[in-house]
Amino acid sequence: MILLIFVYGIIIGSFLNVCIYRIPRREGIVYPPSHCPVCNYKLKWYDNIPLLSYRILRGRCRSCDAPISIQYPLVELLNGIIYIILYYHFNFTIDFVFFALISSVLIVITFIDLMNMLIPDVLIVILVMLEILHKLSLYFLKGITVNLWDSFLGLFVSGFLFLLIVIVSRGGMGDGDITLIASIGFILGLKSILLTILLSFIIGAIISLFLLLTRIKTKKDPIAFGPFIVLSFFIVLLYGPSIINWYFSLIYR
Repeated sequence: MILLIFVYGIIIGSFLNVCIYRIPRREGIVYPPSHCPVCNYKLKWYDNIPLLSYRILRGRCRSCDAPISIQYPLVELLNGIIYIILYYHFNFTIDFVFFALISSVLIVITFIDLMNMLIPDVLIVILVMLEILHKLSLYFLKGITVNLWDSFLGLFVSGFLFLLIVIVSRGGMGDGDITLIASIGFILGLKSILLTILLSFIIGAIISLFLLLTRIKTKKDPIAFGPFIVLSFFIVLLYGPSIINWYFSLIYR
């Protein structure tokens, strides 16, 4: 089962690469067929085998020998690994199915933000719609009552906090960060989104300091904040309750 989940994950990951490349360019994700952006060579099915094709082609276009970005196998592998982690955490349940899909959308958001400093609104809408379907599935298929009030509190509180940060920082963050944190707030609820925000700033500060010290970035270079939010989301999704319990145990001790 684990192998099947991984294979499914890397196949989805291959499609995510199409989304990462085409959505910022406002191109269709289905048509035209996959092609080399340099020579327009139409890729054959055997050029699109996840992970394997990149290795077989040695990271080069079959037609013009142009280099293929390492992003392609990286995204495929990352999506496959995340699917396995989620499967171990949730087993094969409704939660696994929807959080796997949500995670894939977040991977697309992460790479688009890293490369373009942009978080497309269409991806935020997809996140919210997936979570609505998730909650409806839990209610109608499992009879589990979902706390919509907590979800909306998470959405509005997190969105409002980031709006204040954008206003105070005078553009230090973008509008996409507001919509991203608000959509994740809807997914996680109030308590978990507050932890997500805290972790995102801690992780963001550590990574930004590292980038500055290693001179990968300068003080004038913008640094995408979306990836920090996404990484914090995964930490809270998997370990949030444990972190919160640990924190309160320190206080009451």
